[in-house]
Amino acid sequence: MPAISESSARLSVLDPDVALMLEVRDGSPEAFARLMEKHQARLLGVLVNWSGDRQEAEDLAQEVFLRVYQTRAKYRATARFNTWLYTIASNLLRNHKRDSRLRKAASPLPVSESGAIGPLRHLSSADGGRQESSADSPDGEELAKAVRNAVAGLQERQRLAVLLNKFEDMSYTQISEIMNLSEKAVKSLLARARANLREALEPIISPTSGERRAKP
Repeated sequence: MPAISESSARLSVLDPDVALMLEVRDGSPEAFARLMEKHQARLLGVLVNWSGDRQEAEDLAQEVFLRVYQTRAKYRATARFNTWLYTIASNLLRNHKRDSRLRKAASPLPVSESGAIGPLRHLSSADGGRQESSADSPDGEELAKAVRNAVAGLQERQRLAVLLNKFEDMSYTQISEIMNLSEKAVKSLLARARANLREALEPIISPTSGERRAKP
């Protein structure tokens, strides 16, 4: 059984999932099952929203957890567990894109049974997310579809950054570690993504704004 370093011990106190992963490293199948139960649905939601294909997303999620299990003996607690998990997912996404050559253009995102698009609904607000929208409102379904299509239309790195920031509520620091970017680059990426989303959603959120700009 590998010794636990002082830094790993501190991190395992701050993040219970790190403690579980250390148990997985030491051979506990029960700890691995608990980690899967906790993170599988959320990871699948991100992957569904990224890929636009639920079956493909399920295959990728399965591969992520397979990698987690296969590399368990080499695990070192140097970051929060979900940062490490999504770093694996991000690497798989890049490899998948390169190998399949199927990501030349994004396809519209479907509504998943897990409600994957739900945490992204507030992106429809032109002020960056403070406006609430209800799926039960008369235009709720139209708005949800517009948000899905707007997110799907983002450049891939922008889309992944938005999904991690809004779906997983990750900090700039975590996203920078996952995407191998500086925090400044992540902030710039998210700023461009928000600007693109506002532009795409403006006709839905403020249908008269285009008319005002068109007036002499």
